[in-house]
Amino acid sequence: MNKKISLKDAISIGIGGMVGGGIFAVLGLAVSLAKGATPVAFLFAGLIALLTAYSYAKLSKKYPENGGTVRFVHQQYGNGIFAGGINNLLWVSYIVMLALYASAFGAYGAEMISITGNKEIDTRIFQSAIILIALFINYLSVKLVGEIESIAVVIKLIILIGFIGVGFYGFSLHPENLGQLAPSNWENPMLILSGGMVIFVAYEGFELIANSISDLKNKEKNTEKAYFGAVGFVVILYILIAIVTVGALPFKEIANAQDYVLAKVAEPTLGQIGFTIITITALISTFSAINATVLGSGRINYDIAEDKELPQYFTHKFWGKPIGLIITAILSITLVNLFNLQSISTAGSAGFLLIFAIVNFIGFKRHQELESKKWIHLLATILCSLAFMTLIIQQFSENKIGVLTALGIILFCFLLEYAYKKTVPNNG
Repeated sequence: MNKKISLKDAISIGIGGMVGGGIFAVLGLAVSLAKGATPVAFLFAGLIALLTAYSYAKLSKKYPENGGTVRFVHQQYGNGIFAGGINNLLWVSYIVMLALYASAFGAYGAEMISITGNKEIDTRIFQSAIILIALFINYLSVKLVGEIESIAVVIKLIILIGFIGVGFYGFSLHPENLGQLAPSNWENPMLILSGGMVIFVAYEGFELIANSISDLKNKEKNTEKAYFGAVGFVVILYILIAIVTVGALPFKEIANAQDYVLAKVAEPTLGQIGFTIITITALISTFSAINATVLGSGRINYDIAEDKELPQYFTHKFWGKPIGLIITAILSITLVNLFNLQSISTAGSAGFLLIFAIVNFIGFKRHQELESKKWIHLLATILCSLAFMTLIIQQFSENKIGVLTALGIILFCFLLEYAYKKTVPNNG
């Protein structure tokens, strides 16, 4: 990229990364866990994201080269097994995110269009096909990915803000479910916390800003504004969406429509047309998120291989693009067809919470050269670590597959790095 990007562009990248598939994929899941306290769950996850954004902003300003998280980890931990394991985990977490977005696309697509007459088969067709289409577009033109992203951000924000407006108007027509927001309908604090952590994946997209800071105009002044502008806006947006969702439909209906709940929420006030508009928005949003994530994860994969933490095979090109793009797509398609939404979401959240805990810790260790507040980094490190443990403990009782998948992925990333470092001489 030769041209500099503006503050508005950087904030758009962050918002686009967050308001993608995440909210469409995990909103129903959040309500099933936290019930009436879903807005509180989103707030808590948002506070962790804001504190982590502080570490990212300070580190991005100090090390603005491309690579973001990968670079920060190298600055602190060099090129050993630990750094390699964490960076592999980042790449695999992106693969998990792709699977999450694709599962949302599949669920909404199958609600709207029937291909075979069997909803489960249709969902699988949609969720696999959309990753392949995004892969094709990434091969066609990176510029096209950026243009799709810019248009999609505007469309989905206009419709989601309209959705919130219509939702609040709908409360005056259908006030019967508003009582669900009362504290008497809140789950116990552990479940609220766990709900917040399972849906943490809906916030992780701000990490994409780190890759664009090297191209940001007036970095000194704008880096913090880019992170806090994007995360702050999305926290408020999500809390309002959660209020509208819980206040619009009985819990039973939300549970029945868990995979496409936002479209269902638009129905009481706007009828079938509301359902269709939100479904189309979900398809556009998840598609743009898949597009951007294929691009971002392919780059990360290439960076890690260049740093000799993955086999040099990953620096190979296919049709002029990193081979990692194809590998990422194949692994995502496999994942989305093997696991359910809750397991994918748990694995994604666990991966990012662990990565963010480490990035916050790097901020804490380097606070003097970053000229930042030590206590904010420390608080963010502790909260991410506690959130990670809460997620694992709470989910283990009801979602063992999700927890074992998450822990298995983390262990696999470190074992892969250990095996690679042992088998390939002089790669340090």
